[in-house]
Amino acid sequence: MANQQNIEQLFENMWQDYLALNPDALKIFQLFEQKDTVVNDHVALRTYGVPGLTVEEIAKPLINAGYQSAGEYDFAQKKLRAQHFTHPDMPLVFISELKVEEFSATVQSIIAELVSQMDMSVIAQPDFLYSGRHWEISYETYQKLLAESEYAAWVAAFGFRPNHFTVSINHLTQFENISAVNQFLKDNGFALNTSGGEIKGTPASFLEQSSTMANSVEVTFSDCKKQIPSCFYEFAQRHKMANGEIFKGFIASSADKIFESTDSKAA
Repeated sequence: MANQQNIEQLFENMWQDYLALNPDALKIFQLFEQKDTVVNDHVALRTYGVPGLTVEEIAKPLINAGYQSAGEYDFAQKKLRAQHFTHPDMPLVFISELKVEEFSATVQSIIAELVSQMDMSVIAQPDFLYSGRHWEISYETYQKLLAESEYAAWVAAFGFRPNHFTVSINHLTQFENISAVNQFLKDNGFALNTSGGEIKGTPASFLEQSSTMANSVEVTFSDCKKQIPSCFYEFAQRHKMANGEIFKGFIASSADKIFESTDSKAA
């Protein structure tokens, strides 16, 4: 029971940290709550693929709380790898990591310098998954990362915290499908990620996803303060497979486009 309370508290703390960077999510959550009960489908986290900060390392608090690795993914174009984790009583968790070794010497050097500022013992702390940034970085350096990888730059600016939460459309009673959810969001003035279309995936692939574009928030860099894209809100409708069970995984080609919800070039 204590373990369950701990993991529920972890999710609540991650949610509050996420809302601080994505005020639109709270507005959307409250709009849905006027009509429905909102259930979280999954949470996504980002990290660097370097010793001590890999997906497996980041996932340890979740594994200790009863989560299990349930799928692996590769994003060759964005140079990312990922895993998703399941728990019988909690939302799915999707953790991705940057394939640092596939980037230029400049990017590798910057990331090594950032990570060198960390006290690696913090990774074992229960609050690490919403602990934020553990280094100083200049806006100029952020832009160098951004030139090669929006993902690398996002982690550099925001550190370790949820990149997005996800509304489970399956649990909504007032919306027939993802198209109705998308229309509701647009009617209320929220911009959607249109990369690859507003809806990523199809019923035939058992998962349909959409997302808002990330809020812009002011970030304090070592040399200035700048408004940059932070976090977004996702919406997922899962479909039954041939065996009658609801699909509980992810589709790499769809997730690839969802990543672009924090793209500053699209913001």
